[in-house]
Amino acid sequence: MLGVAVIVVGIVVAIVLGVLATGVVAYLVAGPALFLGAGLVVAVGVCFLLSRWGFRLSGVRRATSCAAGLTAAVGVAIVALAAMTILDPFPVQPKADAPKDVQYWELPTGSRIAYVHAAATAGPVRKPPVIFVHGGPGTPGEGIPTGGAELAARGFDVYAYDQVGAGRSTRLGDVTEYTVQRQVDDLEAIRNQLGAEQLILVGRSWGGSLTAQYIAAHPDNVAKAVFVAPGAIWPSAFPDGVGEPWNAMNPAQQARYDELMDNSRILALSLLMGVNPEAAHAFVPDAEADSWMHEVALTGRDGASCSHDITAPPHDNLQGFYVNQMTTKDFASITDPRPALRNARVPALVMAAQCDFLHWPVSREYRDTLPNATLVDIQGAGHAVSTDQPQLFAQLLETFLDDQPLPVPAYTSMDPPPGRWTN
Repeated sequence: MLGVAVIVVGIVVAIVLGVLATGVVAYLVAGPALFLGAGLVVAVGVCFLLSRWGFRLSGVRRATSCAAGLTAAVGVAIVALAAMTILDPFPVQPKADAPKDVQYWELPTGSRIAYVHAAATAGPVRKPPVIFVHGGPGTPGEGIPTGGAELAARGFDVYAYDQVGAGRSTRLGDVTEYTVQRQVDDLEAIRNQLGAEQLILVGRSWGGSLTAQYIAAHPDNVAKAVFVAPGAIWPSAFPDGVGEPWNAMNPAQQARYDELMDNSRILALSLLMGVNPEAAHAFVPDAEADSWMHEVALTGRDGASCSHDITAPPHDNLQGFYVNQMTTKDFASITDPRPALRNARVPALVMAAQCDFLHWPVSREYRDTLPNATLVDIQGAGHAVSTDQPQLFAQLLETFLDDQPLPVPAYTSMDPPPGRWTN
């Protein structure tokens, strides 16, 4: 009886030690063949030694042969289980051809940045270029955003770009290089590429956070800034979180979200990210990880509007998983940029949306931190302000950038606007 117990416990111990060995080796080297192979070797070796001991305790004469047979069976079972779970790749989204208007900047930072451009159509260009800065991190748009054509018609050169690691831009070989500073450096390199003394930045969601970091680093290089349902200026100021879009899903969406999050390969990826991001990157390549992130993003799209209805079709310019994960991690560790922002005299417009899933203090802090900021309350809009209220959104951009009276009054109270979601 003792021998049987040793054999059973030995199998369990072997598997546990194999998993631990996988983690230890993954911490040291990034090659999946090495860390997965090491885990299998340890599991098989421990299983053999303990099962042989168990067979001997049970009085089996050919204990070594029996242990070898049992170990082989356990090894085959481990490989078969791995093949059906952690080694089963997530379906990769078909690669779509880039639209004809997509161009590329080769930046001195090493980033190859995809962008689209709407040239000024109202006579000679007389103003700083407008740069739309997308959210995420790692969630690009497609084409010239809402309001861009209207601004081009008023004499602005308009650009929208995919941040490094997202959309059609460079995927970095070393994912630890995805940092807030890298994004700031790329944006500064874009300014130099355009030969512009100053930029006008329109930052949406995380793009608002990045715009704030850029202003803190280069306040003299920004003529004006627009923050559209922006993310946190400094996430450490919100230890309880800033809000998320996955709180308003219907049962079908919740089921799909749970299915995606419970995927064994993605769970293994998540564990590896905590051990060694480079090992995680080697284990699940960009195309696969980006495709998974795209599917997750689709489950939360309804949470971006007041009605919870999907109001715009998805596009094929995929998210970047690793830039999202690594930049978010880095963002949580940066020094507080608010002291620098309190001294920045950049005129700023902050659009706070009635049904934004981000908490009210996140939006309000932009007005309270930037000395030349005006906050407006956008009723009937969620996180996707330009989708829910496209006409008002374009009017706000046009009037603010042309120094005209805004179509809605400034909101000056510390309390949430009437009807504001209190999430």
